[in-house]
Amino acid sequence: MVQWLAGSSMTWALAAVVGVVVMLAASAVFGLAGMRGDPLRRRLAALGKVETHGHNSRASGLRNVLRPLAPYLLPKKEKERETLRVKLLRAGMRSDIAAIGFYALKAVLGVVFPLVLVVWLVVERDLPWVYLPLFGFLAAFIGMMLPNAYLNARISTRHNEMLNALPDALDLLVSCTEAGLGLNGALQRVARQLGLSSPLLAQELEQVNAEIRGGVDRIVALKNLTERTGLDEIRGLVSLLSQSLRFGSPIAEILRIYADEFRDKRSQRAEEQAAMVGTKLIFPLCFCIFPSFFIIAVGPAVIGAIRALAASDF
Repeated sequence: MVQWLAGSSMTWALAAVVGVVVMLAASAVFGLAGMRGDPLRRRLAALGKVETHGHNSRASGLRNVLRPLAPYLLPKKEKERETLRVKLLRAGMRSDIAAIGFYALKAVLGVVFPLVLVVWLVVERDLPWVYLPLFGFLAAFIGMMLPNAYLNARISTRHNEMLNALPDALDLLVSCTEAGLGLNGALQRVARQLGLSSPLLAQELEQVNAEIRGGVDRIVALKNLTERTGLDEIRGLVSLLSQSLRFGSPIAEILRIYADEFRDKRSQRAEEQAAMVGTKLIFPLCFCIFPSFFIIAVGPAVIGAIRALAASDF
């Protein structure tokens, strides 16, 4: 009884440690994700309807903690830093300490995961010490790869959402430019209209307008949009708009042509995905449905044959 209580208390202690680590990791990740702040909060703050001092103080405290760790956490190669910077941009993490927080999270998970696993294996499973380094290295690898997996998943989610909203944005851009609005006014109008249906794409267009109002050249601001999104469709749109701005071509006509081409590409992509359904069904059919079917259809006959052979002393 005493041993059971001791083991149970250790299990609860490990569960508490894991829970605290997961909560801290999640807080760090979502803190990085929300460094730019909620767009609704920013708008309400501009109107004086909400207070953001608490959020700013928390962000300032996090910066003060993480900045001294930069020389120890950030990679030495500039290429690796630039690659991570682009990934963080495309994931919506645009704080100046996002990269430091990312590597800090990898370090914390890479240390805590193996410690918790090793203690649990020793106390609960009584695993021989010879196997502990293997499981420790495996847990450290998983812990350090979790932030990468989250970052890639976040980028993929943002890409899909913006890609789904892009056709509506193109149609709105065509309508605005044909109505006589310039590129800046059209982008501002589209961003305002997409604020509810696609806040991510609306934020990116608002960023373009903010850069242009801040004195950045329009072509440079559009290229920054391409870097932040990483979508080939937006890269093609930006290329056409840049050529139009350089040579003075009518923007409305170019946008209409690109919108028609984009609809054709979207239809082709949908047809390709529909054609791949049969191939994707092979795995669940072979490994999930067919075994159950064979057990039900052939199982009774096999059992009857075995019993008949056993009864005949064959």
